[in-house]
Amino acid sequence: MSKRESKRGGDPEGDARGAGRSPVGSTSGTEAGSRRARIAAIPAALLAVIAIWEAIAAQRAGAGVPGDDAWADAAAVVRAGYQRGDLIVFAPDWIDPVGRLHLGDLISIEAAARMDAARYGRIWELSIRGARSRDTEGLSPIEVRDEGGVVVRRFERPAGTFEPLADLRDRLPAARVEGAASRPPAVELAEVGFAPHRCILVVPTPGAPVRITFPGLPAGELVGYVGLADVFTRRDERRPGVLAVEQTGRALAEVTAGVDDGWIRFAARVTAGEVAFVASSAGPGRQVCFAAEVRR
Repeated sequence: MSKRESKRGGDPEGDARGAGRSPVGSTSGTEAGSRRARIAAIPAALLAVIAIWEAIAAQRAGAGVPGDDAWADAAAVVRAGYQRGDLIVFAPDWIDPVGRLHLGDLISIEAAARMDAARYGRIWELSIRGARSRDTEGLSPIEVRDEGGVVVRRFERPAGTFEPLADLRDRLPAARVEGAASRPPAVELAEVGFAPHRCILVVPTPGAPVRITFPGLPAGELVGYVGLADVFTRRDERRPGVLAVEQTGRALAEVTAGVDDGWIRFAARVTAGEVAFVASSAGPGRQVCFAAEVRR
């Protein structure tokens, strides 16, 4: 056999061994492609699981919300026992529009915009899912009715238990105002924490506190609330507002109200005489809204 024929013919045994093999890299390439396909399928599978979970959760949530008939029955219970001056509250807060749809004619603007529930001797609470209103904290119901998932509770306490000795909102015309304010302090009906509140609204100039001094207050417990008014201002300006309370140069309280804090309570003992409220903020257009009473 010539050298040319030897090169052309090759090794018959080698050719036989090679005939049973796949091309180099073909097996590993197939496995890699399979792995990539499986990995790519994971997000889709995860989304499918999330979608199924959300559908089940939504179905369960919907099943736990009482319907119109239950609300109508609960409202009938309240109407049957309602007395002029009673307070009606709802829990959790997000069902407030539903409650007002059924009982809104019994809720005055004064009651809706209350500072808190301390003045009210009788309170009706309508709630779902075991929720409770902050207005009934510490109180025990004297009547409880479950109307198809809407729980009606009635609370009572002696009339005048927390009757205020002085409401600072009513005394604003006699107060002394010092400092640069973008808007003069005024009593307004404002939105604070997505709820209405009748409060003293002051807009301090950034870096320049506004001092409001109330003369001739009686001695007692000063109870107040503060928050930031106007949802659009809270959206655009995120810096907090600050309200400090002072008497004869002594700090009684200081509250920093953030955009998500809502209606914040504060309290301090005061002696008879002047009490000053100092509002400030580093942000422009910050609407600081507060209300306070002196109680026994």
